[in-house]
Formats: sequence, structure tokens, C-alpha cells
Amino acid sequence: MIRAYELTKRYGNTTVVHGLDFTVRPGTVTGFLGPNGAGKSTTMRMLLGLDAPTRGRSTVGGRAYATHSAPLTEVGALLEARSVHPGRTAFHHLMALAHTHGIPRSRVEHVLDLAGLTAVAGKRVKGFSLGMGQRLGIAAALLGDPATLILDEPVNGLDPEGVLWIRNLLRSLAVQGRTVLVSSHLMSEMALTADHLVIIGRGRLLADTTVADFVATAGGASVKVRTPQAPALRELLRGPGIEVTAATGSEPGELDVRGTDAAHIGRIAAAHAIPLYELTPRTASLEQAFMDLTQESVDYRVTAPEPTGALA
Repeated sequence: MIRAYELTKRYGNTTVVHGLDFTVRPGTVTGFLGPNGAGKSTTMRMLLGLDAPTRGRSTVGGRAYATHSAPLTEVGALLEARSVHPGRTAFHHLMALAHTHGIPRSRVEHVLDLAGLTAVAGKRVKGFSLGMGQRLGIAAALLGDPATLILDEPVNGLDPEGVLWIRNLLRSLAVQGRTVLVSSHLMSEMALTADHLVIIGRGRLLADTTVADFVATAGGASVKVRTPQAPALRELLRGPGIEVTAATGSEPGELDVRGTDAAHIGRIAAAHAIPLYELTPRTASLEQAFMDLTQESVDYRVTAPEPTGALA
């Protein structure tokens, strides 16, 4: 288990992490999300004792990371996959790490095979592609067979086969009861991989919830309704927490209903003999839910180009 207690980090007059308090539990893949500059990497570095918090503290497995006598066997971490001596082979890089903890050669060979690097184990790291470097970083994180994994952008540079591999790997590790904290900017991948989300913006906690609950609430799940008696149904559906509007750019008689489900709408319509031409649940994507939540926390905004044809 990973626990953050009021984690705060200041650099001079700038506070980049503001009192973060969250728990990452075993048996789940927890996605750690936020816009660029949100403080994700700084938070991960504090969890691993690489940056000292200005205030607050964190524990991994019930203890501060620095107090673990054999950290590779407790916590596997990937923060910067290219932090490897370029002249070393993949095998010798992992063996050097293994020697610090008395980890046998057989385990090195196992994680090389697990990461799909056996065929290139004797090649120097300086010749590795970005994706191969990521695989080596993940192999290093798994070397000590740790109960906790902290991975920063592990799918960066991976091809589709590699993305599928890391997705299945993370989920299998969680099924084994391990604690998995993973950051990513790929919302579509997090939707397929993560069970729980911790979302920050400008260093502040914005959400700590399950993926399903986050999409349903922050993402604005809705139901599309088409009926010839739209005004009457609209009045019947009004109530606490329920919002009924005409769908943007819709045809007459089309409603967008939020705050309730299709079954409830169908029952209300049937009870009042209101015909329905369409009753379609629409679930917002994790990407849209994330964009809606963090729109005020984005430091670097872009303006969509106008469709003016050829570039000047």
C-alpha cells in the first residue's frame, strides 16, 4: 500500500504540490493522472525519497521508502527509463542491480524474458530504441519481485504489441495482490487498465475515485431521448439532480437527460403513455471526463487552427 499524508513541495515561492492526501491500495491498478505540470513526477519522486517534501510524508508498505533495507524487493520503480549506462548491455545492467540485493542470475533472465528482451540481452543499451528502453526499465522495476510498483509513463514509446503487453502485465500484477501506481497521458489506455484514479491539477487533488464512478459523474453520462411529446416528458423528469435539455444541434423532440438512467426514463414515459422513438444511454469517455475536470488546471493551452485550407 502507498499512502501520502499532506504531501507538499515548494521550490522557493512556488508550490508545485499542495497537501496531497491519498491511498493506493493492493489488488488494484491506480492511474495517477493530471495535465502537464500538475506535479505527478514530483509526487512520485517524493514517494520514492528522491525529493524531500517541504511538508507531509509518505509511506510504501507501511514505511518510508528510505527505511527499507532491500528496496528493490519492496518497491519497483520506473521514473526515467533512459537512466542507464549506455555502454552496458541489458543483461549486465540488470545484473549490476541484482548484485546489490543478492538477486540470482535466474531472476535476471526471467525478467528479460518477461519483458521480451532475451534476444537483445547482449546488446548495448545505447543502441536501444525508446520502446526497448522502456521494456528494460520495466524489467528493472520487476527485478526484485516487489509487492509495490510505481511507474511513470510506462507505455511511452511502446508499439501496439508493447502497449497490450504492459496493460496485461499491470492487470496481472494487481490480480496477484500487488499495489500498482501508474501515470499516463493516454486516457484510452487508462480506461482499459486502471481500476482506480487519483487525479491532480496544479499540485492539488481533484479526484480520488473508481474509473466507473469518475466517468459517470465528472464525465456527464447521459441518455438520448426522442419523443413527439418532449415538453411533457421534460416536465415529468424534472427533479433533484436531474438535468433535461435539448441536445445540442438536435432535431425537435430530442432530449439530453443527465442524472438518471434509461430505465427510469422509460418507466416515467410508460406511466404517462408517452411514446418513445429512441432511448439511448451515452457514457462519456474517460478522456472527456478528464478534460472536463482539469480544464481549469491546464497551464499550456492551445488554440485549434481554423480550417483555412492550405498552409501559407
